[in-house]
Amino acid sequence: MKLVLPILTLLGVASAIELTPDNWDAETAGKTIFVKFLAPWWGHCKKMKPDWDKLMDKFAGSSTQLVADVDCTAAGKPLCESNGVRGYPTIKYGDPSDLQDYQGGRDYAALEKFAEENLKPMCSPANIDLCDDEKKAEIESFMAMSDDDLDAKITAEEAKITDAETTFETELEKLQASYQKLMETKEQTIADVKAAGLGLMKACKVAKSKAAKDEL
Repeated sequence: MKLVLPILTLLGVASAIELTPDNWDAETAGKTIFVKFLAPWWGHCKKMKPDWDKLMDKFAGSSTQLVADVDCTAAGKPLCESNGVRGYPTIKYGDPSDLQDYQGGRDYAALEKFAEENLKPMCSPANIDLCDDEKKAEIESFMAMSDDDLDAKITAEEAKITDAETTFETELEKLQASYQKLMETKEQTIADVKAAGLGLMKACKVAKSKAAKDEL
């Protein structure tokens, strides 16, 4: 059995997890996470891949820790956008709902050391002893719900996110339309002013100034 993981690794069978909006909640629930947001074709991402893959293998199967990838060029793109990713690779860690930027080294030794020291178990239904009284009460209230009631509450909360995203997209479209209109108005005004002879006016001013100097 001890040979299974090395053999699978040599065969290229990944035990790694690639996070997307569809599996984010299920895979990160109750875990402290270490996530690399990447573009597979980017040079720095390619260079880092072997060490990160090794780190993902080390923590694979943990019930409290997760090391994973998010492909910003594929299904993971919305996660990259919601986490403010601007360059690749971007590495973040901590509570899935409040990720922090990782600023350490990117070789395996540095990554492993950081993960060992910082991917600590966090408050969750599986680790309720780590929760403060307020969180314990919240967890207990959710656990006491029927499956149907809990599903309904989850659906209602997810609907709020969907509504917020829809509002954002709608308002963004309005802003883009407004921006386009303002740009067209500006360009038309500039064209009208030029057509009205602004350039010729300036040339005449220069000519008049030169003529005045010549008269002196």
